[in-house]
Amino acid sequence: MAKKLYVGGLSYDTTEDTLRDLFAQSGSVASVAIITDRMSGRSKGFGFVEMTTDEEALAAIEALNGKEVDGRTITVNEARPQEPRPRSGGRDFGGNQRRNW
Repeated sequence: MAKKLYVGGLSYDTTEDTLRDLFAQSGSVASVAIITDRMSGRSKGFGFVEMTTDEEALAAIEALNGKEVDGRTITVNEARPQEPRPRSGGRDFGGNQRRNW
C-alpha cells in the first residue's frame, strides 16, 4: 500500500522533478506534489511524496529527514490525514453575510 510523506522546509526553487529524483533513491515514487500559492503560483515551501510501499517510505524518512536540498534542510515524515476545513458559508471574516449587488 502506498504511503504519503510530508516534505517541509523546501526551497522555493525546488521542483517536483528534484523531489522525484531524490526520493527515487529510496524506492519507487508513486506521486510528487509541491503545494503552491493560488494567487502567485509560488511554492509554499512544502509538498508531499507518495512512496509505493511502507518499507520504501520508512527508508526515505530515515535517509532524507534533515538532509540539505537546494540550500535548505528538509523535514520528511509521515503525512497526517487532511483535517476538514469549515466552509465560510458566504460570510466575511467579521461574521457578516456578503451582499451581492
